[in-house]
Amino acid sequence: MKTSDFDYHLPVELIAQTPVEPRDASRLLVIHRDVGHIEHRTFRDIAEYLQPGDLLVLNQTRVIPARLFGRKADTGGKVELLLLKRHEECTWEALVRGKGLRAGIRIEIQAGGQKGQGVKGTGVPGGREGEAREFRTAATIIAETESGGRLVRFEEPVEPLLDELGEVPLPPYIHEPLADAERYQTIFGRIEGSVAASTAGLHFTPELVVDLRRMGVEMAFITLHIGLDTFRPVKEDEVEAHQIHTEWYELTAPVAEQINRAKLEGRRVVAVGTTVVRALESAASGCAAEGEACAWGAVSAYAGPTDLFIYPGYRFRIVEAMITNFHLPRSTLLLLVSAFADRDLILCAYQEAIDRQYRFFSFGDAMLLL
Repeated sequence: MKTSDFDYHLPVELIAQTPVEPRDASRLLVIHRDVGHIEHRTFRDIAEYLQPGDLLVLNQTRVIPARLFGRKADTGGKVELLLLKRHEECTWEALVRGKGLRAGIRIEIQAGGQKGQGVKGTGVPGGREGEAREFRTAATIIAETESGGRLVRFEEPVEPLLDELGEVPLPPYIHEPLADAERYQTIFGRIEGSVAASTAGLHFTPELVVDLRRMGVEMAFITLHIGLDTFRPVKEDEVEAHQIHTEWYELTAPVAEQINRAKLEGRRVVAVGTTVVRALESAASGCAAEGEACAWGAVSAYAGPTDLFIYPGYRFRIVEAMITNFHLPRSTLLLLVSAFADRDLILCAYQEAIDRQYRFFSFGDAMLLL
């Protein structure tokens, strides 16, 4: 399968730089997969497409202030870290910006930091210039990763300090400063661990959630911590040759019971975001791998990593409808939605969205795939 088959041209002016207000005022492109029909609505109209008894599954992850600023202890050279994944209590994998950042270099981390340029090679934009502040803690580079990042060991657990030390990282295609960092969090985000938002969930308001519950829509929450690799394109010519990134997720026993009950009773499971799709289908795939009876799509409780790569040809076991944003060309997320709906239908819908001036990516508009 050719990666080039999942490419498209997007005018740069359609990349949303700021969120709309209120959240549910974003546009909604509705695709009826069975007949190939497309509708154009507003996100707050989504209740018209949901039914009493539908199980809406949402990701409760929360983005951490993962961008840190500091200096090299020996020379005073500026350093920027973007934390990606915790390996041990004080050891993190990170992307770095700065000169000569080899193993053994000690970095003093600023409290608030002097905001400079973004992380080189990632497109993560830099913050505002400011006065240097005191150094709050320190870390030592202990190794270089295969992908060009670094393993960094802090002198103390850094997670409790992130609110004081860090900034929430925005995606590489957003260049406008965000006035309110909470607008890059969903209203139900409560488990910290992501370096990017579950963007399909950004469209929900408290009022919309109340309205959906009142009409009989059931809700369940999983956790999948999103990594920076979600923004990286597939570079291999053949889709099957791509090495998918690993993300940590948790599906608790009560939520597994909710999902299994909905499936047994013939009610729809509606995933809010590709992260939820990946978690639910991973839970079902893991069940199948263990030899359990999964023909109708049972899931089991699980907490741990998933490397499930969903692309056209995948057989979905759990998800029957999906809410998602518009995704980058050649991305694993575009491959996932093209597996859920026909590739030609998805690319046709994307072109129609472009023609109608929809807003794309994290702060952009949404799609509902039925």
